[in-house]
Amino acid sequence: MLYFLAGEDSYRSKNKLEEIIEEYKRVHKSGLNLIYINNGNEVDFDDFYGKIKAVSMFAEKKLIIIKDVFSNAKFQEDFLENIKKISGTEDIIIIYENKPADKRTKFFKVLQKYGKCQEFGTLKGASLEKWISTEFKKNKAKIDDEALKFLSARSGNNLWEITNEINKLSNYKVGSTIKKEDVDLMTRPAVENDIFKTIEALAAKDKKQALSLVYKHLEKGDSPLYLLSMISYQFKNLLILKELQDARVPYGAIAKKSGLHPFVVQKTAYMCNRFSMQDLKKIYLKIFQIDSDIKTGKIDAETALDLFIAEV
Repeated sequence: MLYFLAGEDSYRSKNKLEEIIEEYKRVHKSGLNLIYINNGNEVDFDDFYGKIKAVSMFAEKKLIIIKDVFSNAKFQEDFLENIKKISGTEDIIIIYENKPADKRTKFFKVLQKYGKCQEFGTLKGASLEKWISTEFKKNKAKIDDEALKFLSARSGNNLWEITNEINKLSNYKVGSTIKKEDVDLMTRPAVENDIFKTIEALAAKDKKQALSLVYKHLEKGDSPLYLLSMISYQFKNLLILKELQDARVPYGAIAKKSGLHPFVVQKTAYMCNRFSMQDLKKIYLKIFQIDSDIKTGKIDAETALDLFIAEV
């Protein structure tokens, strides 16, 4: 049995993956035939297929989860040659992408034909409000309609971020209804989420996307100095975490050592691998210089942001 999970909304796709895993564990108690292949961009097809053909001593179905294979052309080619055998097996095979998959590829089209596919697009408008309402109910918390709409508009559509805000509000107003003023007090605007996306775009050398995200806020009237301060905050966190990672501090101890909230560590740590320590120091120094130039009138803030993104 072949499953394919992908989409821009990595929160719901990950939850669906975990739901399948939990159901598998409930039925197959040993857990010895649950196989993760996290490096799908490097995996050899013969190694993967060998796991399917291997005989289980417990006569259990296998659950094989393989991630990030859309960048592995050779694997895709071999996979497609054997698609009928793979989709016909009694074992459960899950192709998982925590991002949108390229629908133009033959691999995508064949997965749609032979597998049970589920794509997780970004929630918006009424769909997002319904999802938020359901999550509050799971927390046994109440939120009025005005506060719900305000939270939806304020938080963007990153469900990882929104879940954090929902949990925070649920714990803040235990036993009473959450109002708009509570949301205003306890949550942060989506601009901070977009700034993190800007850093991700810079790490991927996608300057066009980084500029687009910044311009969106400038067009809404957000202060260039505030945007620069948020970029500075994110790179400062990256510097702190990179130093601890290079010192081989165990992941579980990083939050305590860094003084950062565990959620910030969780959200930021993986980005450290995309920058060298030398790169991060240069970038942080550049931000410091730009901030100084703006405040002394040597350059206007919008131009400084443009130049910073162009030069990173």
